Amino acid sequence: MPSNRAHARRSLALAALAALALAACGEKEEPEIGDATTTQADATRTIPGGADAADTKVIDAWARTLRRGDIDGAAGYFALPSVTENGPQLLRITDRAEARLFNASLPCGAKLIRASDEGDFTVATFRLTERPGPGTCGTGVGHTAQTAFVIKDGLIKEWRRVGIGGEQAPSAST
Repeated sequence: MPSNRAHARRSLALAALAALALAACGEKEEPEIGDATTTQADATRTIPGGADAADTKVIDAWARTLRRGDIDGAAGYFALPSVTENGPQLLRITDRAEARLFNASLPCGAKLIRASDEGDFTVATFRLTERPGPGTCGTGVGHTAQTAFVIKDGLIKEWRRVGIGGEQAPSAST
């Protein structure tokens, strides 16, 4: 028969093992796209719409960066040269300063909620939010907006605002 001391050690070891097992069974938080631990498989599982995972990851990382108010970081997601079209305004971005100005001109932050492939474009649907920095999203908060992206070599080559409700993504121009 084991001694009381041996029995106590075995009970303590079993209790520690049970505590570890219970801790491992805790609910795992789903990683968000753009997190360092997120894989391409996570991107397609997390964001509905079936868009290319690598493109979705770039779009989401850009949106997260802008939503934090990091204009310089958001500008870093744009290829040089690239094209943006926000309503009637077409802008050719040829340097980082122009990319920063474009990103600063967007008054809202945005959370990516859907991404789908439409020909050469990835059409992203965002839920608008406030963000730190100049401007205010105001009554836009909570509404949705869509943008058609062309992603090339992990950077935004085209950013084109499109309408909600069945409007087609524009054709590629660059």
